[in-house]
Amino acid sequence: MQQLFVDREAELGFLERKHSEQGPQLLVIYGRRRVGKTALIKKFLAGKQGLYLMCTKDSMRDNVNELKRRVAAMLGKEYLASVEARSIGDALGILAKEAGGRRLIVALDEFPYLIELDPGVTSNLQRAWDEDLSRTGILLILCGSSVGMMEREVLGARSPLYGRRTGAWEVTPFQPEDLPKMFPLAKAEDTIRIWAVFGGTPFYLSQADPSASVEENIRRKVLTKGEALYGEPLILLREEFREPAVYLQVLKHISLGYVSLGELSCVTGLDRGNLSKYLSVLESTKIVRHVLPLGQRKRGRYMIEDPFFCFWFRFVYPNISDLELGLADEVIGKIGPRLSHHYGEMFHRVILHLIRKGAVPLPFRLTDVGVWWHKGVEIDVVGKGESGQLLFCECKWEDGVDPWRLARALRDKADCFLGARRATGSGSYDGAVEGKPEARAGTGGATGKKAGSPERVYCLFAKSFRDRPAPANGTPEGLGDVRLFDMADLGRLGLAARAA
Repeated sequence: MQQLFVDREAELGFLERKHSEQGPQLLVIYGRRRVGKTALIKKFLAGKQGLYLMCTKDSMRDNVNELKRRVAAMLGKEYLASVEARSIGDALGILAKEAGGRRLIVALDEFPYLIELDPGVTSNLQRAWDEDLSRTGILLILCGSSVGMMEREVLGARSPLYGRRTGAWEVTPFQPEDLPKMFPLAKAEDTIRIWAVFGGTPFYLSQADPSASVEENIRRKVLTKGEALYGEPLILLREEFREPAVYLQVLKHISLGYVSLGELSCVTGLDRGNLSKYLSVLESTKIVRHVLPLGQRKRGRYMIEDPFFCFWFRFVYPNISDLELGLADEVIGKIGPRLSHHYGEMFHRVILHLIRKGAVPLPFRLTDVGVWWHKGVEIDVVGKGESGQLLFCECKWEDGVDPWRLARALRDKADCFLGARRATGSGSYDGAVEGKPEARAGTGGATGKKAGSPERVYCLFAKSFRDRPAPANGTPEGLGDVRLFDMADLGRLGLAARAA
């Protein structure tokens, strides 16, 4: 099993910065289950005076008593454990009276469990903060995995705690370029395969054996009954959602290719209004994403955003009967031919992410980046530059790709994009994009331009290219405005600790 706590410099930096500031601090740390929030908090607490409480669903009284015991132990005053306290606010009030101006840390993990036990706990905590804690040097951390509840009951404008927090941080999964820190011997292709199966959730990644192949990890760690990841999505759905069976059906059918609201409504039997609510919840938990063609406000598609969930619903759930019988070897043989297609889709997502992040060198700054499709024509990545320049990218999870043939096909697709844009009058991309990239600077290079059309740059991404031309003036000789990136290039762009 891999080390669970890796990286998180930004998150730790945020906590350390708040710890060094004067006065009381009320911080909210939230994020999906298994994303590493607890490990982050414990790492932050190391070497500092503070306490950590994992809240439970047992009873409010049990939680209050445990908090009192931990307060007493932290201060070295065991008699405080017997002081009367009926609420979390009372227990924290005991600490406030003893704390003075000292910087003491109190971390309440899985705070939503307390809200489930007593919806009034946020009001109780507000009163304790206003009357006692705000006059101390205490740093209080409220942490939770139920993203919706944390956003609504703790961060929301209607929450009694609204206006009291001094900072909030959503802990998100690792990105593909973070994986080499956990798998330092992996080449770029291995990194993409690992991310395509396990995604960026630290706990999922920690289950992978770095000495085994990705396919062997699939068989042993995902397809084998009893392993931690075998039924993980089912566990998460049952813990996070009130109607897990409905969410299960929605995710199952998205994985089968029913990706529009209309298609999903027909196949699930849910009316569009109710279905939209379920999809909105899945989007809020970062399990599902609604994707629009670049520059459009309609014709969107739903996709399973989390790579592990995508893999599980494609390859585990449809074969659950065989897997329950211990037939992992038979199932890995059955799904083997389809894995390449899955890797290819995830490869496209990795490239889209790298371009958004600014890791891919370009001759101009991008303002909009996304995907595009229209009447059977699809372009993996389309980007718009500050001065109207256009970027078109094609991703092929293949070896020995013919760059000239692929470049011709991509140029034809680019013509379709511009033709559709003119036909629909969509001359701008205002807001209707999958996401906007961070600020970034590119590097120079040769570009091409057709008469009367915007300046264009084309990028081809593949595992390897056949007869790859030698570079000339920043682009391959004979391909003009086309740039090639293979696995060695992607390794140098951050997908491998040591470039292949």
